[in-house]
Amino acid sequence: MTQFRLDDFLPYLLNTAAESTSRAFSAHYRQAYGMTRAQWRIMAHLGSHGALTASEICARSFMEKSKVSRAVAGLQEAGLITRAPSTSDRRVEHLHLTDKGRQVHLDLAAHATAFSESLEARLGPDRTALLAQILRELQDHPPG
Repeated sequence: MTQFRLDDFLPYLLNTAAESTSRAFSAHYRQAYGMTRAQWRIMAHLGSHGALTASEICARSFMEKSKVSRAVAGLQEAGLITRAPSTSDRRVEHLHLTDKGRQVHLDLAAHATAFSESLEARLGPDRTALLAQILRELQDHPPG
């Protein structure tokens, strides 16, 4: 046996904390809209940033292209997003929320805000700010 302890391995802790909070949050969008995690993330990006391509969503969310493609197809089938060809590159499609999609996004955003506020209340404002700062630093400058 080595001295390595998985439960003290920071990447493992980050992953399990993210998975735990993500699962708790997912109950709303799964029950209310039958969405997958990938679909929720796409809706959140489109609602926050406006029209994006699937490649832009992949880059912003660190999701695999095949997962984004399947999620986009499901959202389009549900009438929540549309695809529009790019005027400058025929190979590219821009994804947009439909009117229905914007309404769903408003509900999801309100729930996300309440969920985030409950986490902040649990951690307190100082620890929340510090954690957010640390996570952004890790995201922007991953260890190498």
